[in-house]
Amino acid sequence: MYLPDKQLFCHCIRRGPRGDIPEGVSRRYTAITLLGFGVQQNDPSPEIIKDGNSSQVCGRLLSDVETVENLGDVALTLWAAKLLSHQDAIRALDRLEALDPVRRPYPTVEIAWALTALSVRAGETSDTNLRDRIARRLLDAFNENTGLFSHYPVGAAPSAWRAHVTCFADWVYPVQALAHYHGATGDPIAVGAAMRSARVMCNLQGDGGQWWWHYDVRTGRVVEGYPVYSVHQDAMGPMALFDLQDAVGQGFDEAVVKSVGWMIRNPERGDSLIDRDAGLIWRKVCRKEPGKLSRGLQALASRVHSRLRLPGLGRLFPATQVDYECRPYHLGWILYAFSDRRLGLFPQT
Repeated sequence: MYLPDKQLFCHCIRRGPRGDIPEGVSRRYTAITLLGFGVQQNDPSPEIIKDGNSSQVCGRLLSDVETVENLGDVALTLWAAKLLSHQDAIRALDRLEALDPVRRPYPTVEIAWALTALSVRAGETSDTNLRDRIARRLLDAFNENTGLFSHYPVGAAPSAWRAHVTCFADWVYPVQALAHYHGATGDPIAVGAAMRSARVMCNLQGDGGQWWWHYDVRTGRVVEGYPVYSVHQDAMGPMALFDLQDAVGQGFDEAVVKSVGWMIRNPERGDSLIDRDAGLIWRKVCRKEPGKLSRGLQALASRVHSRLRLPGLGRLFPATQVDYECRPYHLGWILYAFSDRRLGLFPQT
């Protein structure tokens, strides 16, 4: 997935008539992959980046970070640069400050990334005033009644018909960010919100270990379960719970085991998305449907009434289709969640 001529990772590898072919480039996925490298005791990057290492690729991201308009990309770059102790990390901090994450209408996920970037290694390349203001904004997105985070924080302007819909990523990254913020500041409100949200999401986990996709932030109910993404199962879900465990000392082992168990044999198809022959993990199990029809219909129905769902979609559009695509951030988050440091904490069996 690494493209030496770009010094970046691709956007994805997609299976087609000509085989499994890399497509595009992604700053965001490059930064996440560097995070996976950065938490290891033994840096694997020279085996993957044949012409250099993670620090050099991070330098490529930092070289023109002043031109980047996406808050999420900048925040992830700052986070990676701090983990790698890159000498130019300040350039990403300056850019993050310029993008004004407190007042501009950014999605919750990107605000969470900004908070994490400012909270990890708190004594290095940070802005504590901005960090605290971002934390308050992120907490404004938390619904205390349901334990979920909205897709956008208060004051932003999401589309009206799906303003009530939040997704799994809107849980993962805020919980992770608030755990790191608590680690940097000891803030009890932050970690309390993260713990409440984690318990709610674990209670909503499917019988097969599925982390469902869309939820109603007003009621805490699932709006539409599919697709189920493999990155959620073996990387993002465990990652958030592990980082929270580091903050509070309380684990969520049952949820993690169920989550990863789905990867071994999913009940939707009775097989695994881990393709050992290709050396890839396919992206998701989804409904056989045109576009994102089920998600759109269920969002609209639940907007009309919070308990209203369209029946029969499971029979009409069965969730048995595989998306034959693999993205580098998925593998990067696996490295982050199950780093050699982390695995060293588990008893050997």
